[in-house]
Amino acid sequence: MDGEVIGFVIVWILAVISVSYCYYISSRIKAGVLRLISVVPVCGSSASLACPSRLNKTLILKIKSPNGLFPIKVAIFAVVLHMYDYKQYMSPVILLVLYVLHVYLELDIALMLVKLFVFITLGCDLEPQADEPYLATSLQDFWGRRWNLMVPAILRPAIYIPVRQFCRGLMSSDWATFLAVLATFVASGVAHEVFFFALTFEMPTGEVACFFVLHGVCTTVEVAMKRTEFVRRWRVSPTVSRLLTVGFVVVTSGWLLFPTLARSDMLEKLANEALLSIDFVKRTFYSFWW
Repeated sequence: MDGEVIGFVIVWILAVISVSYCYYISSRIKAGVLRLISVVPVCGSSASLACPSRLNKTLILKIKSPNGLFPIKVAIFAVVLHMYDYKQYMSPVILLVLYVLHVYLELDIALMLVKLFVFITLGCDLEPQADEPYLATSLQDFWGRRWNLMVPAILRPAIYIPVRQFCRGLMSSDWATFLAVLATFVASGVAHEVFFFALTFEMPTGEVACFFVLHGVCTTVEVAMKRTEFVRRWRVSPTVSRLLTVGFVVVTSGWLLFPTLARSDMLEKLANEALLSIDFVKRTFYSFWW
């Protein structure tokens, strides 16, 4: 019964979104082929929502997953956006937590909405871009299985595997693995340095690249330590591992990663743009219904 009620609510929400899209966006496109193309996805999604199907059930599961945290993340993100009004009264520690929450929640929510849109319109499922990174128990777990999963999927065949295979002919397998991990992080650091320059138009200082080099060194040391007999015998509690891992990522981000964004006021600009977008949606729906 609960699933039917949730499905009913979701269908009506998607129906209102589809009607609003046709009324406000498609109607502004000149009559012809382009307008037809713009409404074809809506027609397809409307046909799938008109009857109970596996697609609808899967969509309900996607809205509710993971563990029903998506609505909570949206609520926290709304609070984070309004906290920028009190930025001048915050301590550096609180400000660092604010930046971390903002970056994580904005990326997670935006990618989730894109994933839902693609699933509704095209019926295909996109790979997740993050897997609850705050549950990471190690740096290897964080960077390899939790955060920005598309990047490891690209860098592994492009950097890690070729470097490891090349180094195996010159040194032991363990050292080849360590150098391959470090080379992967160096390449990621250079790419992120270029990305931050394109995003902020601030002259590169090397801080972003140093952040990834530092994490590459620490991840390499972590992998090497895991192979020692002492670490194999000494088991650390998952809770302690998560606190240490997330704490290290947050502290090093505040030291090397966020200063570039803070100098350019990029996070404040993103917060203002998000608030303006939310206000536009609210005013649009209010004018539509009243």
